[in-house]
Amino acid sequence: MNSRVLLIDDEADARAELRWLLSAYPAYTIVGEAATFAAARRLLRAGGYDLVFLDIQLFGGTGFDLVPDIAPPARIIFVTAYDRHALRAFEVNALDYLLKPVSPDRFAAALARVAGPGSPPPPSTPFRADDTILVHTDVGDRFLPLAHIAAVFSNENYSAVHLRTHERFLTRRTLKSWEDNLPATHFRRVHRQALVNLAHIASHRRDTRETAELRVTGVPDPVPVSRAYLPDLRPLLEARPPSPPS
Repeated sequence: MNSRVLLIDDEADARAELRWLLSAYPAYTIVGEAATFAAARRLLRAGGYDLVFLDIQLFGGTGFDLVPDIAPPARIIFVTAYDRHALRAFEVNALDYLLKPVSPDRFAAALARVAGPGSPPPPSTPFRADDTILVHTDVGDRFLPLAHIAAVFSNENYSAVHLRTHERFLTRRTLKSWEDNLPATHFRRVHRQALVNLAHIASHRRDTRETAELRVTGVPDPVPVSRAYLPDLRPLLEARPPSPPS
């Protein structure tokens, strides 16, 4: 089946490189190109495509800002000069990403993941402790080093992310999704509605034999540890001196 392709990149040389790479794949036909944010939005809203090669930095905006304009079930392959760690995780169902300059082998690998319109997304890759990830927040998109996250709290279909710098924002991501992807060596669930970064536990105290309370850097209120999670967390807490009673 022939796939209709859009090329969106503000660099003429980059679009030419993608055209050259695609010329080796007759099953893919380029049906449109755009070099600016405004032109890209018009092209995307017009429909009639299956796959979009989308640059992140554009004149007038970012590729991430254009994601809502991409007609389902078209797929996205980001093209970028960002480093690999910054692009390990997208919450926009990107099929893949390519780093400039794009090598033929890497391009072939990206196209190999394109099974056709509507194919399921690739399985998510658990984050590494040194990753920087893209997070869509209530105050805009940002690249966030995992090491800066102090705790994540459930907020219905959203989650509240607290940073060690005392910043807080909401993101449309469930706590279960965070738990599945954050490295268990560094992040632990402490009750039904909270995950904490072990590196940012400033102090703790035992409430009862079955519960405890944590002070986490960047989080204004104490974080309770429930009975269900205390056995898993106890060895880690016992390696730290407890807080004096208040």
